[in-house]
Amino acid sequence: DGKIFVYNVENVVKVRTGEEGYAALQNEDD
Repeated sequence: DGKIFVYNVENVVKVRTGEEGYAALQNEDD
């Protein structure tokens, strides 16, 4: 317990919208 794992992220997919990459990380309110 108390361990933190950090990985290099190759791609991000927002499951609800299907957006990938930088767009998936953006807040929809912006």
